[in-house]
Amino acid sequence: MKNIVMPFDSIGILAGILCGIHCLATPFIFIAKACSATCCSEAPTWWTTIDYIFLLISFIAIYFITKNSKLNWLKYSFWVSWIALFIIIANHSLKIFSIADYLIYIPASMIIILHFYNMQFCKCQDKTCCPS
Repeated sequence: MKNIVMPFDSIGILAGILCGIHCLATPFIFIAKACSATCCSEAPTWWTTIDYIFLLISFIAIYFITKNSKLNWLKYSFWVSWIALFIIIANHSLKIFSIADYLIYIPASMIIILHFYNMQFCKCQDKTCCPS
């Protein structure tokens, strides 16, 4: 049976872009909702669950990329960015401390940039050189 090679950088970039669209769309959806119905100002559970789905997808992509990466700074940068993203998303749900919602774009953007960098860096022919 052949090994299936997954393009984890592409998956991570796609998840990051979709996450960004999700985050950008949220305020507009709830402004429209508030104008049409004044009963519910909170986000529905299914909408906030999408945050955690993107977080899980990015975790899987980062795990497999960093598993075989030769650059330690890249590994640390991926994980630091992911942990920051996790903290901001969890804080948004749990309201542990006061932090501006727009700060979510910093670690999310860093993850996307790191995926692009990894795609450029990882141009080897050998399977041991890179994960995808």
